Amino acid sequence: MASSTDSRYVIDGATAAQQEAIDSLTRQFLLTDEKLAVIIKEFRRRMEEGLTADGKLLKMIPSYVSRRPTGTETGSYFAIDLGGTNMRVLRVELDGKGGVKTEHQKFTLTEDAKSRSLFDFIAQCVETFLDDRNLRPTGLQPAVPMGFTFSYPVHQTSLSSGTLVQWTKGLNVPGCVGRDVVRLLQDALLRLGLRVKVVALVNDTVGTLLSAAYTDPSSQVGIIFGTGTNAAYYEDVNNLTKWKGPSPASGEMVLNIEWGAFDSDDFGFLPFTPHDIKLDRKSINPRKQAYEKMISGMYLGEIARNVLLWLTDQRLLLNGRSSEILNAMWSIDTSYLSSAVLDTSPELTEIQQIIEKTLDVPNSTLIDRQIFKVVSTLVGERSARLSAIGVVATLLKRPDLLNNPVNIGIDGSMYEHYPNFEAILAETVSHFISPDQFKNIKFNLAKDGSGVGAAIIAMLASESDS
Repeated sequence: MASSTDSRYVIDGATAAQQEAIDSLTRQFLLTDEKLAVIIKEFRRRMEEGLTADGKLLKMIPSYVSRRPTGTETGSYFAIDLGGTNMRVLRVELDGKGGVKTEHQKFTLTEDAKSRSLFDFIAQCVETFLDDRNLRPTGLQPAVPMGFTFSYPVHQTSLSSGTLVQWTKGLNVPGCVGRDVVRLLQDALLRLGLRVKVVALVNDTVGTLLSAAYTDPSSQVGIIFGTGTNAAYYEDVNNLTKWKGPSPASGEMVLNIEWGAFDSDDFGFLPFTPHDIKLDRKSINPRKQAYEKMISGMYLGEIARNVLLWLTDQRLLLNGRSSEILNAMWSIDTSYLSSAVLDTSPELTEIQQIIEKTLDVPNSTLIDRQIFKVVSTLVGERSARLSAIGVVATLLKRPDLLNNPVNIGIDGSMYEHYPNFEAILAETVSHFISPDQFKNIKFNLAKDGSGVGAAIIAMLASESDS
């Protein structure tokens, strides 16, 4: 663990007041293993609590997926993958050897879709995808079966139905909470006369896990570290005491943890700073998704912006100057932080471009740019270290499996693109798992896992139906 004397956080030429402010930030953002161990213990307690009853903070939602793909299945299957900022329609071809070929079309969610017309927008995208490829079924042709990756909290009632619990990640479409999202989508598809049947409702992490499992049968956990965050894992159904349905033949069930909500009820364990509290207070979902807000791509830029303004207001950055852009919420994208961390040029010219051109604050000094880099590094490192908490708690939930190979399939822009995220995550996990067991753990990028997994679950559903 870095300390406030870590050379990365000492700026030559900084004033005493500037260095003192940076030292204060390092004390807030850099976390000891002792602090993480306390949080992990609480995380595990919350997971156990969620296995016993509905309505708990960590929802531990049964996905109704109880089978594992073998990797030998073949055929073409379709999926809709709805994320936080984009959606995709996919056709996935399984080669029977653990490999997949995908063809997809990406659509950016409009502001109208995010706030009003989401399901009609999705249906129009499906229509575009099928029509552009002459795949639209007509006449007596059977309906196209599709998996639907829906990366928002739902109370799943069957493999192909589930009611929305709440919106997250910036979506807030009225009239949907408490309703079956498959029915809402199916109705929108019918309004367009599309012969498409949604056969599986899939959380994005469940999809990521099944995508990884098709490629590697030792896959036990699927995780998203991207715009938002969540995880799913295979649980022994005997531990799922709230489950009232028939016991699956496999003896296990994929559970959707919905771990982004951790510590949202009392703010008692995560290392909240004033900058996190400010973000939460001004967000569209205050006192919800506390864990997600500390580690996910949607929020890190805003945390950094709050820190930068705190420094600016004390005249410790940019000589106290700001801009209309810098003053606006969400004006710093997390990708700016990635670029800043990677900038090793003598004059930090990439950071200069971000400050002076993108954020419209002219005449930055090298000290200003160095401070910007320090803030970016601190916010990103804390994200990776805190991300390890959920990984460790989930792995320790099934300690019986850690004596054999365990693959963790991870998708999302933070894991794939944020500098050093993957390395810091793995190293932090290694501090809490015995070396004999840690050597059995593999972290693998399950790229496009959420969409591919939905198609694989559609395949499993079609096999079950037949």
